Amino acid sequence: MRAVHGWFPASSCDNSCIADESVAGRVRQGWRVFALLTTAAVVLSVGMVIGVLPRSVRARYVRTSAHLLISSLGIRIQVSGHRPQVSGHRPGDRARPGHAMIVSNHISFLDVLAIASVSPARFVAKAELAAWPVIGVITRRLAVIPIRRESLRDLPAVVHTARDGLLAGDSVGVFPEGTTRCGRGGGRFRPALFQAAVDTGVPVHPVVVSFHTSTGSLSTAACFIGADDIGDTMRRVLAAKGLVVRIRMCEQQLPGDDRRELALRCERAVFGHPAMLTSANTGSVALAA
Repeated sequence: MRAVHGWFPASSCDNSCIADESVAGRVRQGWRVFALLTTAAVVLSVGMVIGVLPRSVRARYVRTSAHLLISSLGIRIQVSGHRPQVSGHRPGDRARPGHAMIVSNHISFLDVLAIASVSPARFVAKAELAAWPVIGVITRRLAVIPIRRESLRDLPAVVHTARDGLLAGDSVGVFPEGTTRCGRGGGRFRPALFQAAVDTGVPVHPVVVSFHTSTGSLSTAACFIGADDIGDTMRRVLAAKGLVVRIRMCEQQLPGDDRRELALRCERAVFGHPAMLTSANTGSVALAA
């Protein structure tokens, strides 16, 4: 998609970033396809009634569903770092304790499932997801907040929806880079959506997501970059051997009163961890809206 405004999120990563990796056998790949389809059917069936249940039950549904879907792809999950705290709101805020705005680097549409398997949330994700086969239905079950990246006019409404979600007691997940990258570096965190945390006083929990091979080296199998479509990424993931997603929960950040300062703090928390990622690739311009 071509850029349609000066702040349109652009990634310097393309298909040249994707490396050859070990491939699982055909039998294992076939089993993963069967497991994924079966798991998706169960998740969608249960999700038809989940909306009328209490918030705590919905959160468990999201966490369990995300974990099952990631596992059905043959991906192992490793978690480290700080778990969300229940304190830190400003006195007098209406938002309920125990939830947060979750912000993360962005590699793939699978990031949503990986993070939700640890911290269930309503994620802000590109509106095109809703039109994808199977994925679209799952995103609606997970109450994803759609954003049309080409439209700056829609941005205030997305911030408002995220703010309402935080005030209602939901965690909200955001990918502030605005686009995906291969995982070897990162872009600037755009500050617009951080306004929802500033307005509500809800703490922000930065998260680092990275995909690795069974030997621990960085994997590009799960990337969604360049000319990739959903089929390209899914074929690489289903064929990957020993794929691991690492989720590092960074130290919680209090929102303060300045969304730009908050965005910079969270950007440094995510890309300042040398064992996971570096922020060497920061060529994109921060969204000032």
